[in-house]
Amino acid sequence: NIPDTVGYTVPDEFAELFRYLRKNVRGIERVRLSVHCHDDLGMAVANSLTAVVAGARQIECTINGIGERAGNCSLEEVVMALKTRAAFFNVTTGIQTTRLYPTSRLVSSITAMPVPRNKAVVGENAFAHEAGIHQHGVLKHYSTYEIMRPEDVGLSRSHLILGKHSGRHALRERVRALGFELAEEEFTEVFAQFKALADKKKELFDGDIEALVLRAEGTAAGPWSLAGLETHAVTQRAASARVRLRHADGRIVEHSAEGDGPVDAAFKAIEAAT
Repeated sequence: NIPDTVGYTVPDEFAELFRYLRKNVRGIERVRLSVHCHDDLGMAVANSLTAVVAGARQIECTINGIGERAGNCSLEEVVMALKTRAAFFNVTTGIQTTRLYPTSRLVSSITAMPVPRNKAVVGENAFAHEAGIHQHGVLKHYSTYEIMRPEDVGLSRSHLILGKHSGRHALRERVRALGFELAEEEFTEVFAQFKALADKKKELFDGDIEALVLRAEGTAAGPWSLAGLETHAVTQRAASARVRLRHADGRIVEHSAEGDGPVDAAFKAIEAAT
């Protein structure tokens, strides 16, 4: 076993060490060389993979890279590097990669150590795309901006983050996934409202998209707007609500109603007023 216990080595230096050992240690060809790297300088994975190229055939690593100080070599990262670049490394691990993501989440839960969102392979952002051109490319074919499939590590699919950088194609796909079909004119209206909302919110959720679509389908706002609302609720008595509505022609209408809770009372008052 060749360790870098304090995470000080850099890849070229580590490779040279392995080459020196293989050249000068008698009988080393009968030994399985192992590597044990720490991540103090953020190079545990790079050093371990370099060691494989230089002749190591065992990597000591941990799920999520947990370990002393900055941690150890990350198992999921070296496994997927060896699988994704199999033609370069020319070695296999025999690890069932579809269990990587669930195992990562299990370890995170047991150790109470959250996985950083931007962590390679198993982080929340590993297969997330926000930029419009990236989303369009991934929807056309995953390999445009993904070197591995999310299914390979145990995720069901890529996650397209809808935000201010998203384009028409990504929004249209999400609208369809939610079960809506919009005419081009309706979609153009939804997209304009989506962009306006995205300027106010970092990320838009499915509920936001549904609200925009339903507003477009159901369509223009009616002649009434809510000018005031007052509700009153106490135990063992019916709730009451008083609404004040303004019509597009300038009329003001007020009405009160009781109901099974303040929300029910408010709806009944609005219904009675209109």
